Amino acid sequence: MEQNAIAQHSLITPMKSSTHPVRVEAIHDEAPGIRSFVVARVDGAPFGSYEAGAHIDVTGPSGIVRQYSLCGDPDDTHRHVFAVKHESASRGGSRALHEHVKIGSQLTVGVPRNRFRLAPRASLHVLVGAGIGVTPLVSMAYRLARDAAPFVLHYFVRSEQHAAFLPLLRRPPFAGHLRLHCGIEPGDLDATLGDFLAGCDADAQVYTCGPAPFMDQVIDAAGRRVPADAIHFERFAADTAHADARAGIDATQTTGAFDLRLARDGRTVHVSADVSIVDALASIGIEIDTSCGEGICGTCMVDVLDGEPEHRDHCLSQSERASGKTICCCVSRSRSPALVLDL
Repeated sequence: MEQNAIAQHSLITPMKSSTHPVRVEAIHDEAPGIRSFVVARVDGAPFGSYEAGAHIDVTGPSGIVRQYSLCGDPDDTHRHVFAVKHESASRGGSRALHEHVKIGSQLTVGVPRNRFRLAPRASLHVLVGAGIGVTPLVSMAYRLARDAAPFVLHYFVRSEQHAAFLPLLRRPPFAGHLRLHCGIEPGDLDATLGDFLAGCDADAQVYTCGPAPFMDQVIDAAGRRVPADAIHFERFAADTAHADARAGIDATQTTGAFDLRLARDGRTVHVSADVSIVDALASIGIEIDTSCGEGICGTCMVDVLDGEPEHRDHCLSQSERASGKTICCCVSRSRSPALVLDL
């Protein structure tokens, strides 16, 4: 995350993400309830390339901002592709995109951000997705195929009819890497995962995205075969309650008050038990860029110089958590009486 420091007592803020007005060039029904959108900048300028696994903020017709994984070719600088599942309990984000967006409609998108990166080297990259969770894995498959890196994509769906992007994934350069798993019952999932993860050595890297219970089983199965820092995952915002429960976090409870000391600014701000770090900093004129507000996207990460964070996010890796060197300001707190932030 980029930050800039201003003189003491003036505004200190991470650099704001720029946005682009875009026009919808194409819409495809990829599977029941899943629709992909191809967008290009209204001004005709290129987007630039992005890292495989990245996501963008999309502001739809309702004005609601949601994060969606990019699932096109990262080297295609003229268009972005993202897919949206029409959620039955939608608060207006996915519903508006499905029901009101047509070819020619204009939307606003942010610049790509990434907390779900490919490791630079691996004996094998194992991509494991379910349902709409395949979307960031598609962009990874593009990159790995381009680099001739060893990879396999295991895609779990109810049936072929429910497999988004299946025609694409069955064509070169992906066809030889795809393993489609249809109709696997939850009770049989662990055995299926064990069968293909058994071939992983310690230098393999595993990436997973999908519904929370599915991802939990993948993470547990992979953890018996590869080091923890070789397992990478991305959760949906809707999965935060499940992830909290699994991690033993009660999101309705807060830790006690603590202080934030700002290393570059020189000030200290008190964070009471019912106030977030983001809000506490805002009270003294320091704006931290946020997006999801649920510890999913990593937009509000700030470096920690001293103190012990209490991590409540769902985007940091186990090694990042253990290091205590960064914190997601929207949801996390402090176990120590004070945190020193690089602000």
